[in-house]
Amino acid sequence: MEMKFWEIKAYISSILLFASFFHTHAQGDGPGFADLVPFVTTPMEVVDAMMELADVKEGDILYDLGSGDGRIPIEAAMRYGINTIGVEIDADLVDEAQQNAKDKGVENLTTFIQGDLFELDFSDATILVLYLFPDINLKLRPKIWQLPKGTRVISHRFDMGDWRPDEVKKITLEDGKEHVLFFWRVP
Repeated sequence: MEMKFWEIKAYISSILLFASFFHTHAQGDGPGFADLVPFVTTPMEVVDAMMELADVKEGDILYDLGSGDGRIPIEAAMRYGINTIGVEIDADLVDEAQQNAKDKGVENLTTFIQGDLFELDFSDATILVLYLFPDINLKLRPKIWQLPKGTRVISHRFDMGDWRPDEVKKITLEDGKEHVLFFWRVP
């Protein structure tokens, strides 16, 4: 995958942020994990493309790891009437997502959990959505591979190392920014 200059700059910044965290965390102060995975909204055009790639069907269960304001689980619940779970470490974003689901009338189909995605059991997922840094994707990969065969996995922007995607979709927005989605089915 060829990265654009701003993506490389963002990736290097994230590495420096992680290094800073581990240095200060070892001393007992500094930012928490929520500060390491910043909330970046997914544009609705990208959400649309994710839903198309996921080929959502009745009975699916969608998990969004790092769900932020809840837009992906909420959209899936609104469009397809499926159960969705958003996992977010930031309590304020969990509250915002719950309010957004209530405002859209899908609070009965959406669950938002404040928690550590590495400790979460998402073994009932049929669709898994990620917008996480590459190193976090790689740490999650062994857990993802334990999901049932055929589980659909979609990552916004970042791949899974040497696990080749079944499909790559590029979306160019009106502002000219390109977004890349990686799609896999668990083997």
